[in-house]
Amino acid sequence: MRTAEQTRVTKETDITLSLCLDGGPVHVSTGIGFFDHILTAFAVHGGFGLQVNVQGDLHVDGHHTVEDTGIVLGKAFAKALGDKSGIARFGSFYVPMDETLAFAAVDVSGRPFLVFNGSFSQEVCGQYDLCLTEEFFRALAMHAGITLHMKLEYGGNGHHEAEALYKAAGHALRLAVAKKEGLLSTKGVF
Repeated sequence: MRTAEQTRVTKETDITLSLCLDGGPVHVSTGIGFFDHILTAFAVHGGFGLQVNVQGDLHVDGHHTVEDTGIVLGKAFAKALGDKSGIARFGSFYVPMDETLAFAAVDVSGRPFLVFNGSFSQEVCGQYDLCLTEEFFRALAMHAGITLHMKLEYGGNGHHEAEALYKAAGHALRLAVAKKEGLLSTKGVF
């Protein structure tokens, strides 16, 4: 099984995380209820086993908790993928959620990049600042070594907008890390 465990302790956060690309139980506890909800949706729709426990400086705000979780999850993806051979490499997916439509496309290439195009209908959902969505996915992409393009096509409810983006990213990554023979690179390496 393609798995990884990661920990990260700083003055701002204490994170333990385990990831299985091939499925398993999902439990997310970050101290930010809505972030738990959408990160769980990411894992469930990606078909990933994910265990996350975060103690963060929430008395400041949620920024460090969300961004650092993205860093640790990105490192776990990189470790679980190893040399990236034997995967489909590319994946893209649209998720409609009531009035909202979100899109994500990924290339597991070893070349980290994020393009995030979208603005939210609200600033906050529960205790989660919606602007942190871009911060999470930037940290994930940079530390996983993936190219990730995301677009919030339209929407009218911040909950739906953020959740659709997380679900779209989960589905796109599920497709990209699916097992496939060979190495999809004309160079012969990533």
